[in-house]
Amino acid sequence: SEEVVSEMVEGALRESKANLGIAISGIAGPGGGTTARPVGTVCIAWKLDQASTIRETFLFEGNRNEVRYQTVFKALEVAIELVN
Repeated sequence: SEEVVSEMVEGALRESKANLGIAISGIAGPGGGTTARPVGTVCIAWKLDQASTIRETFLFEGNRNEVRYQTVFKALEVAIELVN
């Protein structure tokens, strides 16, 4: 959930010397999905320094590797926007 990834990213930054944190949780498949949270559902949170945590839920399509690729791509895309 977005709440979980928010706590994850905030905890990671609290415990490290990093300026940027990213946390991801989701269902890449092939199993594990439900009607409420189908395969491809991914929550990502970003936090840069003391700024507010950004969190978003996505529904990616494809097989397990495609979902994982899209997740990493989106996580890095937003991270680059935040630091620029």
